[in-house]
Amino acid sequence: MAKQKGIIKLKGTIGDITFYKTKDGYIAREKGGIDAKRIANDPAFQRTRENGSEFGRAGKAGKTLRLALRTLLLNSSDSRMVSRLTQLMVKVIQADLVNERGLRNVIDGEAELLNGFDFNITGKLGTTLFAPFTGTIDRVSGEISVDLVSFIPANMIAAPSGTTHFKIISAGSEIDFEAEVFVTSNSETAILPLDMNPTGIINHMNMITPNSTKPLFLALGVEFYQGVNGRMYPLKNGSYNPLALVQVSGL
Repeated sequence: MAKQKGIIKLKGTIGDITFYKTKDGYIAREKGGIDAKRIANDPAFQRTRENGSEFGRAGKAGKTLRLALRTLLLNSSDSRMVSRLTQLMVKVIQADLVNERGLRNVIDGEAELLNGFDFNITGKLGTTLFAPFTGTIDRVSGEISVDLVSFIPANMIAAPSGTTHFKIISAGSEIDFEAEVFVTSNSETAILPLDMNPTGIINHMNMITPNSTKPLFLALGVEFYQGVNGRMYPLKNGSYNPLALVQVSGL
């Protein structure tokens, strides 16, 4: 794989060379590879087929998680979040000690490995929100909650330049990765001033199905705003808004 240089950038195929654009610039790559039929049938590629099956399963699992948290992710994700999440899902699946290679899945893997995942690498929750919080997942009652004691925003939130206000957001989600369905409940505070006045106590209660047997997730994040003439505008289109999984309960 080689990068294109010069004034004229090519797209398409010339002979055995394919030219295309990626996030890393214009790339030129020689055509080639092993025939797909051989990969699908040749015993020598059994491991390749197993890895491909699990990678595909990881991709679907990541998509289901993203859909479950879509409302929050609209303003809190980076351009490489999908690939980062898929890579982590592969590790979750590889931790499955029940099923054979190629058949391993998220349910029998270690969903807890997703705990701490930041959906926005340009604005991590751990380097943005310093106010103490307590996240709780009660599988029996279906209560997925997060509580923050009163704090002074200007001291406990590392906000990007230009921020005048913020909002605390959260979501509790129950996900069936095999059926690719979910139940999600969201909560948010009002838009609060980023100043030296202490907030009230923040309690978010996100209800899902009681006695669920599916993996459960608690996501917590912050959205930043700039007040101009009495109106609130999302800061930088949300590019600095942190969102992370702060509690995960697998089975």
